[in-house]
Amino acid sequence: MIEMSKEKKAMTKDRLIGMQVIDSDGNDAGTVQDIAFTVGKLGMTLIVETKKGENREVQWEEIQAAGDFVILKPSAAQTTGPQVMQPQQAQQPVCPTCKGPLSYIQQYQRWYCYKCQKYV
Repeated sequence: MIEMSKEKKAMTKDRLIGMQVIDSDGNDAGTVQDIAFTVGKLGMTLIVETKKGENREVQWEEIQAAGDFVILKPSAAQTTGPQVMQPQQAQQPVCPTCKGPLSYIQQYQRWYCYKCQKYV
């Protein structure tokens, strides 16, 4: 049996610019236009152009995963607000590879494993 190690690779600016940004609900949040940082602060900021042509700053801490596209974490309002329904534990599908929870990405109508960073 061949065991493949999953290495985390650095994301270059050239790879990120032009990448589609998906919000936690699976909707198109825009396209990465640039990367910025603030002197004296840790972390980076993505400059994202929305469908309306407006620029939005997305802190690196707000990003869940980045690969073929950037996936944002749920906002605090989404995770604590009463309008968000939590799926029942018995109905939550799990990844066949790592047994972690899967998230449904509405835009692609597919289940995604954030731990493995791949679609199932």
